[in-house]
Amino acid sequence: MTSPILPPAQGAGIIDTVAVAQEGLKSSGGFWQDVFRRLRHNPTAWIGAAIVLIFLLIALFAPLLAPYPETALPGAKHITPTHIPGPGELAQFPLGLDRFGGDVLSKLIWGAQASLMVGVVSTALGLVGGMVLGLLAGTFGGWVDTLIMRIVDIILSVPNLLLAVSIAAILGQTPYAVMIAIGASQVPIFARLLRASMLQQRSSEYVLSAQTLGLGRGTITMSHVLPNAIGPVIVQGTLTLATAVIDAAALSFLGLGGGRPETAEWGRMLTYAQAELSIAPWLAFLPGICIAVTALGFTLFGEALREAMDPRTRAR
Repeated sequence: MTSPILPPAQGAGIIDTVAVAQEGLKSSGGFWQDVFRRLRHNPTAWIGAAIVLIFLLIALFAPLLAPYPETALPGAKHITPTHIPGPGELAQFPLGLDRFGGDVLSKLIWGAQASLMVGVVSTALGLVGGMVLGLLAGTFGGWVDTLIMRIVDIILSVPNLLLAVSIAAILGQTPYAVMIAIGASQVPIFARLLRASMLQQRSSEYVLSAQTLGLGRGTITMSHVLPNAIGPVIVQGTLTLATAVIDAAALSFLGLGGGRPETAEWGRMLTYAQAELSIAPWLAFLPGICIAVTALGFTLFGEALREAMDPRTRAR
């Protein structure tokens, strides 16, 4: 790219601007320190972080916390066609049993691990795919940008859950299919967000300064534009984890998650609780609460992070 010819004074000013921008990138701790400071003073961030932390600890230490293995049926002998022991009825099963004789407490704990795995993997797949498309569109522009954005618009025209259901049905009833389906449905969101953020950064003064110094488009994009445009994508990834947990439960509820009927998944627990709503309503209430609270935690923390990183609110 040909550098514009500038008067000496203006050229010196631009070079100074580049130096300041590069120094700011090297010492970017000030920005993140301000973000963490704002998060510490935000009650919403504390609530969301506490919920997310509890969820992560339960999911990571499920083998130690769960009283029984994931598919164990220790209470099968206590199940009758007309009665399922509920919370508090049996001392060894604090939250009661399900229709198969499984310990509800153990299944809720193992279900947290399954939800964490599906949520993190699917969000990572959507994040990587969306960043690749957004990076290409934001870097090259022109017909590349037009082609990618039209493809993204076509995908966005299909409702998110419907697209995930369609992909999961095509790939088969396996947990991996659920991860790929949810991740693929999230790709357009990240692609559009990164592209928009990169286009905004490309019009900044430090990009013009870098071009004046003769830096190539690849160097400017990877060293300057992308690091400054990645913030909104990180925030969206946190918010998308909440959607991924809900979508994973929805696909399992529809029978697209694979596994055996007694597999510990919150959505699957809701599926098999429908037939016992009249005699064991807690079987639907407990996993539903887990899904809602987990999604709420990620949403609260993501919104607090978005507000802390928003330059309009940081200026106040």
